[in-house]
Amino acid sequence: MLAPAVLLLLSLLCPCLPQKSEPLSSPGSEPLFRGADRYDFAVVVGPAGTECFWHFAHQGGYFYFGYEVQWTSGLMQDRHVSASAHDPQGFLIESSKEVRGQINFQTKETGFYQLCINNWKNSFGSVQVYLNFGVFYDGQGPEHPQDSKQQLNDTLITIEQSAHIVQGRVLHMWRYYTFARMRKGSDYYRLRANYSYVNWWSAGTSVLIVVSGVLQLYFLKRLFNSKPVTETQKPRC
Repeated sequence: MLAPAVLLLLSLLCPCLPQKSEPLSSPGSEPLFRGADRYDFAVVVGPAGTECFWHFAHQGGYFYFGYEVQWTSGLMQDRHVSASAHDPQGFLIESSKEVRGQINFQTKETGFYQLCINNWKNSFGSVQVYLNFGVFYDGQGPEHPQDSKQQLNDTLITIEQSAHIVQGRVLHMWRYYTFARMRKGSDYYRLRANYSYVNWWSAGTSVLIVVSGVLQLYFLKRLFNSKPVTETQKPRC
């Protein structure tokens, strides 16, 4: 009789508790795949195309999204792209329309956040964009569960707080390192483009100089070219 009473009491109390927006799987199915917490990779966006990605985050985390255009192709070669972040309900959080940018915000609900890159200015060319996004938590939340029973004394609390501070600083150092990698990749592709540009223009200029010299020599020789004088063909005054 005690077990049914406890179940009845829990069923009455559950509707009053706040519910997270985290998508749940059925008991018989496999657990939901959420992926890693941080990603950095490059993606090629076609002419006037859009690439979107979904990243899972819990409520109360800090979401960061960085991007930088590495190279472009086509006639226009405009390096500007449009980046946007949307919440799990589909509402726009923030957008950016620059060559490189950062979008940072705090996650107010649990779910999949949508990140999109739009090549809206290049209708006849592709762009390669380096992406860096993820979510971290300040010592609380699903990544760092805290159990008050495990806090035996003040020494353990101090060690735990120090570890969270170190972890946060390491994460920020990793973000700066990734941002430096983005800049290095962009500079590398720009250096290759300039190298090819200088080589082609140098070769074209060299050919133009040689052709100009040959033509000048030909016309100068024509000026001093005189016909042989004979009794029938004499120069006239």
